[in-house]
Amino acid sequence: MTGKIKKEISIYPLLLVNFIGTMGLSLVLPFLIFLVERFGGNALIYGLISSMYPFFQLIGSPLLGRWSDIYGRKKVLFLSQTGTLISWIVFFIALFVPVVALADVSSHTLGSFVITVPLLLLFAARAFDGLTGGNVSVSNAYIADITEEKDRSKNFGKMSISTNMGFIVGPALAGILSVTIYGEALPVLAAILISLAGTILIAFYVPESRRCDKQGHADMYVEKPSISPEKPGSCPDITLVRKQKFRDVLQMKHIPYMFLIYFLLFLGFNTFYAAFPVHAANDLQWTIAELGFFFSFLSIMLVIVQGPVLSYVSKRYPDTSLVIFGSFVLGSNFVLLSFSNTYVTYAAAVLFAVGNGFMWPSIQSMLSKLAGKENQGIVQGVSGSFMSIASILGLIGGGFIYELLGSRVFIVSAIIVFIVSMLSLRLRSFNIYK
Repeated sequence: MTGKIKKEISIYPLLLVNFIGTMGLSLVLPFLIFLVERFGGNALIYGLISSMYPFFQLIGSPLLGRWSDIYGRKKVLFLSQTGTLISWIVFFIALFVPVVALADVSSHTLGSFVITVPLLLLFAARAFDGLTGGNVSVSNAYIADITEEKDRSKNFGKMSISTNMGFIVGPALAGILSVTIYGEALPVLAAILISLAGTILIAFYVPESRRCDKQGHADMYVEKPSISPEKPGSCPDITLVRKQKFRDVLQMKHIPYMFLIYFLLFLGFNTFYAAFPVHAANDLQWTIAELGFFFSFLSIMLVIVQGPVLSYVSKRYPDTSLVIFGSFVLGSNFVLLSFSNTYVTYAAAVLFAVGNGFMWPSIQSMLSKLAGKENQGIVQGVSGSFMSIASILGLIGGGFIYELLGSRVFIVSAIIVFIVSMLSLRLRSFNIYK
């Protein structure tokens, strides 16, 4: 199979799309727990609503990942971003629907909450966003398409920076907009406009990283020629890609072990994500603005670590060492969070930035190298399924465990991530640099 080698694709339009998408999500993050409680929910309902995205992403992510291998990354990114736009419109409608009670629950185990119409709309909004939410896995595949192996940790670090920049701007903007007379409506409207901007950006400014005809022959395949020993301009055999199934991915060398690490990491992360906003509102007595400021501070730390710091250390240490060290530091951060003190919480944020900033781009880099060029979309898609399962369990479990244990829920996250640190020792035996 032959094809032209075109001009190298710039990563920056994709980084801008990722920044826009994250900023839209993080606009709502600081006040979502307050909104859920106002509509009748509690920590458990907050965890359930948060889990709708990963639950439906479990269905959509592998399918969208395989579609991106067949039809191209750009089309799937556009579909995913359009789904996000529609979901924010539904979310916006929920703010103006009367709070009509449908069921009243009072339980020693589950706590007390009321199921209302606005809560159901919030469930629906997050579910639809999850169903079309293949953007993370497809973006990772896109980066793998256009990046040489030696630069993948650095470029995945740039991707994480764009994410964290969104988390800097979004919560800060939410804190400013939410104190106006329009309340939560203004930040959600901003999320809609931001998502629309992301959709337009993908349509006109993000080029396709791989384009093949229906028989799998290369019409245009844009890639740096030194990524692999395969012929420049080659495309995957579409017939084989169409036949690939979940079990085929699990038979790839070292991939199941990487999925196990993905699963445990997201289990620990999402236990934290479900519990922390509730912990901040109830135990630390933070306001929406204070919670937004914390997320912005955390994201600034992450940008520093994943920018100049990661760029420096990734040239001197292999991905495996960064994963082992980073996961240990990340687990230590969760231990500090259990002390329920504002100053200690900010100290923990620094450890969070160092641990996650070293570990996560390195894990993504390792997975992309193990997947190989032809399997990026489907492997990233299936990894999204494992992340989704862990997110569902973590988000629901985090809210549930918080109701039972309070701030000690973070010890659970710490134990899970420390297990990851121990399991990561085996990664040193993976010969992915040959």
